[in-house]
Amino acid sequence: MRRPLTAIILAAACAQVQAHPQAPAPAQSTVARIEAMLAEPDTLCGRFDQTKRLAGMKRPLLSHGRFCVVAGKGVMWRTVKPFPNTLRLTRDEIVHFQGQRVAMRLDARQEPTVRMINSVLFSLLSGDLGKLDALFEVDASIDKGWKVALKARSPALAKAVGAISLDGAAHVNNIHIKEAGGDSTDIVFSAIKTGDTAITADEAALF
Repeated sequence: MRRPLTAIILAAACAQVQAHPQAPAPAQSTVARIEAMLAEPDTLCGRFDQTKRLAGMKRPLLSHGRFCVVAGKGVMWRTVKPFPNTLRLTRDEIVHFQGQRVAMRLDARQEPTVRMINSVLFSLLSGDLGKLDALFEVDASIDKGWKVALKARSPALAKAVGAISLDGAAHVNNIHIKEAGGDSTDIVFSAIKTGDTAITADEAALF
């Protein structure tokens, strides 16, 4: 699976989520203010540009493509370059396409964590901090826009992922993932559109 977020999502799915105490009141207040700033469209699509830096390699790996988040249905992540492929996550399955060919399929009936994987990815892209709070400690701040730093609650997840940070305004603009092994991923979102006209007929057919 060539993907900017799958590694962290699969790590989150494998980590055991434990009950945790409520965050302090000031953090809760900041999170609530950020969630109030975020738009909540039924459909959100746009471009992503990813820069992946691998420990020990001088040149980063660059890729770009389109993504769509459809409320109640799931996420489509379509890489255009350097290698065309599509990742579709719905409530019941994860499917990885290479062209028209299904390269991998995970079914929720055999893999119950599929639903959680979908939930985590949707939460990252839509900035749903309430759901992210189950897996991560949330450190949030507001200036002209907002910034959020995530620290894994589970030791298993912390071992796989060093830290995640997000920033944005009405939508998530940037995601930075720093893995414990030294690799890092930066994802920039742009050309964001919302509503029924944001998604193409081919993209809508994936759901």
